[in-house]
Amino acid sequence: EGRRVGTFPLGTAAYEKRNLALAIPVWDTDLCTHCGKCPLVCPHTAIRSKIFNQNLLVDAPRSFKSVAVKGKDFPQGTMISYQVAPEDCTGCGLCVEVCPIRSKEEPDKKALNMLTQAPLLEDEKESWSFFTTIPESDRSLIKTSTIKGAMLLEPLFEFSGACVGCGETPYIKLATQLFGDRMIIANATGCSSIYGGNLPTTPWTTNDQGRGPAWSNSLFEDNAEFGLGFRLSIDHHALVARQKLSSFKEPLGEEFCDALINADQADESGIWEQRQRVDLLKQTLKKIGTPESGELADLADYLVHRSVWIIGGDGWAYDIGFGGLDHVMASGKNVNILVLDTEVYSNTGGQTSKATPRGAVAKFSAGGKPSGKKDLAMMAMSYENVYVAQIASGAKDVQTVRAFLEAESYVGVSLIIAYSPCIAHGVDLKNALRQQELAVKSGHWPLFRFDPRRSERGENPLTLDSKEPSIAYRDFIDTEARFSFLGRTRPEIAEEHLNKSQSQVVARYRHYQQLSELQVEED
Repeated sequence: EGRRVGTFPLGTAAYEKRNLALAIPVWDTDLCTHCGKCPLVCPHTAIRSKIFNQNLLVDAPRSFKSVAVKGKDFPQGTMISYQVAPEDCTGCGLCVEVCPIRSKEEPDKKALNMLTQAPLLEDEKESWSFFTTIPESDRSLIKTSTIKGAMLLEPLFEFSGACVGCGETPYIKLATQLFGDRMIIANATGCSSIYGGNLPTTPWTTNDQGRGPAWSNSLFEDNAEFGLGFRLSIDHHALVARQKLSSFKEPLGEEFCDALINADQADESGIWEQRQRVDLLKQTLKKIGTPESGELADLADYLVHRSVWIIGGDGWAYDIGFGGLDHVMASGKNVNILVLDTEVYSNTGGQTSKATPRGAVAKFSAGGKPSGKKDLAMMAMSYENVYVAQIASGAKDVQTVRAFLEAESYVGVSLIIAYSPCIAHGVDLKNALRQQELAVKSGHWPLFRFDPRRSERGENPLTLDSKEPSIAYRDFIDTEARFSFLGRTRPEIAEEHLNKSQSQVVARYRHYQQLSELQVEED
């Protein structure tokens, strides 16, 4: 009773407690450098970090681990903890795989190590329970441009039912850490809509103020337009709110109204300040008590920036929904598009999409896909006013965080294409980070960012973030069954595809390199 029609409770995946992991990561406080990489790569948001004052440890259980945080970004007496949720961890091991710190005395020992879950379970459950009571940090004081800082932010997407080691979910989780308290999401049908809305539970959740992503699922064919509709309606409501606000300058004060209308909401501090103004506005309007003040009160929350995200897989973005995606890119509206590129229709059984690379075996391409992968990024860049980034967090995590921050801050269309290893690739996803690195090093997945704002400063808008291919394309594809299967069944055709792909990745990199080195002519 009191709930809005068409909504469902959030944060319910936290109650499932699947308890899948036979082994879980255990934190070594002496070795850890607090780099933040382990929560970044966790596909199920099962390992997290928080900072807090040491006074909060008075009620900590005996088993709870924390240590003084390294670095000068925080005051003395600030502690940090990396804590696993033992019943929500799936045991994929990616957090241990990404950990860069090894013991000099014991090279096999890292700052995180997988140990048998059973004898640790009760202590870790108690520690996790205490960890959840620690207050979240003041977002305005954290350097979100660093991995360490971004991972101190609260994730508002947790414990999804995605595959163990999923390559998609870390990107979604990161977006919610950076912008989740103001996100409006249009989610195309596909893997992300299944693990996102696996009712009666959902991993989408809220913070302690009750704010979190407002999520809705649409179809393959119209999700981009669906999300554009969110932006148009939000902008219209905000416009009407500003118009109505101008007629209340006398009772509210001209300076206060101008501050509401012209608020700088480019960072966390600006958004926090605007929310305080809006709260004060609603309180004052309630006291005024006229029908007109009630109408403005209903629209007041639209004066706070809302971040619209259009999310889906390559089957949607490259294929069925591409017409709509192109329409949205041409609109120039302030929307953010996240493409979780598994290079195949993952959720519906592994059919070929236009993102599938040449020579890969999939349904409808049993003999290996004869054509190359569609270059969605190049198409988007041709508009010249679309922010475009191609990322792979397992290969270059700092570039990934930077791309999300740049994309969201760009007032216009932003497109992030994220390489997402998948079980449909025919690879054990405990090696998902390695596969991303091989994809980048072989030239299969170049990393870059195209920022139209650079053109306005007289700079080249394209930044190439990966180096020239340093390994043979064969070294990448031989590690994945989607490619190697063809080599066993039709070796001549596989070799032909390989040679074409090898030439293509080199030519494509050089093309991007040439574009990134062009001198921008001043008007």
